[in-house]
Amino acid sequence: MKNKALFLDRDGTLNYDSHYLREPDKLVVIEGAREAMRIARDLGYRLYLVTNQSGVNRGMLTLDDVHACNKRLLQELDLGDDLFAGISIAPERPDEPSEYRKPSPKYLLEMIKRDDLDPAACYMVGDRESDWLCGVNAGVQSIALRTGKDITEKAQLVLDVHGIPLYGTILDFVHTLDR
Repeated sequence: MKNKALFLDRDGTLNYDSHYLREPDKLVVIEGAREAMRIARDLGYRLYLVTNQSGVNRGMLTLDDVHACNKRLLQELDLGDDLFAGISIAPERPDEPSEYRKPSPKYLLEMIKRDDLDPAACYMVGDRESDWLCGVNAGVQSIALRTGKDITEKAQLVLDVHGIPLYGTILDFVHTLDR
């Protein structure tokens, strides 16, 4: 039997997007995110963190800052240091070549193969178009959240064209998973 997974954006999905977060003490977990992660894990989903961090290559923060914020996220979620089966950090700006910057599906496809995941039982969850298109490009189900960036007309068009459902929070979505 193949495994199921949630691929999760960080900023705007699990913690509030504070625009180029570099100080771990300023990371604030979105209400319900901890419970959502606990429920998903209890349901047998593997969890992966997939984050674009263009502030690194813009010179606004360092990879050490990103790692420190990820560590703080794990502390705040308080579900163990092994909560994520993998973490992808793409430090490139949108105008730079990148193999892993969303909407590239490369990381998802590598984890699907590595961990024998069933793409039909995998979700890419995030608050912006690059997250949703990453899921579409990887052949997994994309889930949109309202907890981050505003849903613009362009973003709504992406949701409509690809039939991507929109939820208020990650907890709202996780409550729809098979029990």
